Amino acid sequence: MVFRRGQKVEIFQRSQDESWEAYMDRFIGLHGIITDPDTAINDPDALVEVSLEGKGTHRLPQDCLRPIDG
Repeated sequence: MVFRRGQKVEIFQRSQDESWEAYMDRFIGLHGIITDPDTAINDPDALVEVSLEGKGTHRLPQDCLRPIDG
């Protein structure tokens, strides 16, 4: 899946990526907005920057994200 800047997403599961840290478990279930999708690279393994409601901005693996409707 290709994420777009401004797209609303949910962190719906723990990532299998090695960059996933234990503290990120508390982000599961939160919603956010993609702020830097790394579209120049277009690499499905690349981290994307997500602004999470009330939790700041974080770089997260894509396998933990899913788009949500408006």
